Amino acid sequence: MGKQSTEMLKGTLEGIVLATLAVRPAYGYEITARLRDQGFSDIVEGTVYALLVRVEQRGLVDIEKVPSEKGPPRKVYSLNALGSEYLEEFWRNWSFLAERIEQLRHNINNTQEEGK
Repeated sequence: MGKQSTEMLKGTLEGIVLATLAVRPAYGYEITARLRDQGFSDIVEGTVYALLVRVEQRGLVDIEKVPSEKGPPRKVYSLNALGSEYLEEFWRNWSFLAERIEQLRHNINNTQEEGK
């Protein structure tokens, strides 16, 4: 992934992680693995864990500590009602931006075609 793509991802990663949790609860490494399975191969665990701390502090997720076979209990994150509202807003904003960007791209392509 290039620098531009990485910067775009930073701006949307919170919504992406919340969308992942909307499917089913997960712990940090599991979230990272799911994202990688979805094609976000450059995402590092540290970035996801830092984001989870932020969404936890903002009250967007609930946490359950689950025993782990290999050490301390794992924090399993699940989307709560406030997080669901936030995710709905994220999708509205995403749709708005995606539509405007696509419209801009279409207008540029049409202008370029007319200039030939």
